[in-house]
Amino acid sequence: MISKDISNQTVLVTGAGRGLGAAIATAFAREGARVVINYRNSKDDAETLAARLGDRAIALQADVQDPDAVAQMVSGVETKAGPITTVIHNALADFSFNGDARTTLTNLTADEMLSQHNTAVLGALNVIKATTPAMEKAGFGRIVTIGTNLFQNPVVPYHDYTSAKAALLALTRTAAAELGPKGITVNMVSGGLLRTTDASAATPTEVFDYIAGVTPLRSVTEPAEAADAVLFFASPWARAVTGQNLIVDGGLVFG
Repeated sequence: MISKDISNQTVLVTGAGRGLGAAIATAFAREGARVVINYRNSKDDAETLAARLGDRAIALQADVQDPDAVAQMVSGVETKAGPITTVIHNALADFSFNGDARTTLTNLTADEMLSQHNTAVLGALNVIKATTPAMEKAGFGRIVTIGTNLFQNPVVPYHDYTSAKAALLALTRTAAAELGPKGITVNMVSGGLLRTTDASAATPTEVFDYIAGVTPLRSVTEPAEAADAVLFFASPWARAVTGQNLIVDGGLVFG
């Protein structure tokens, strides 16, 4: 029977070359897991991170929108590190959290909507389909998707990004219902604005300061703090938890 300790897991983190994904990969490596750093374009960042994390980390390229590329990546992981036990779907289509420059309903296009949905939702589907056969065979699996607190409180109406993450929560819960009998849990961690990632680099300092001022913990959540919450869902302590959405934003939004 497979050990459920994090140190015995092989963890695939999508979109892990930079930002929150890199923080998540780092957190799992700290706990002794084998870590697969998936990237689409950030090759140098991903390979630098893998080198820093040590010989139990590898960087592999695949666009999660491409089911064949995902299947090939998963097969490569199985050859090098054994079956994937744990998936963190963090990949994000190109996006900038800049409220002043956001696309409004007046000029929002279908392509912009589909770009976010293709990565968040269809990307999750592609990764789940490629990795769950091995999880089912082992009778154990952990899947964590990355959401947002904006669909509880759309303080800035990023229509394309927020709707994609809301759809991802729906997929998270339906997947939890289907995969639970196979020993696989599926949960979501929803952060707020993080200080600081590439996506939030365009956010003005005064916005960070405002959020900190109205948040019970009086601080803006950092990527490493959100990453630690992801660890919980992969750990033995979350063995009876599935289909849940954990909001990690310092208490800004009460779910």
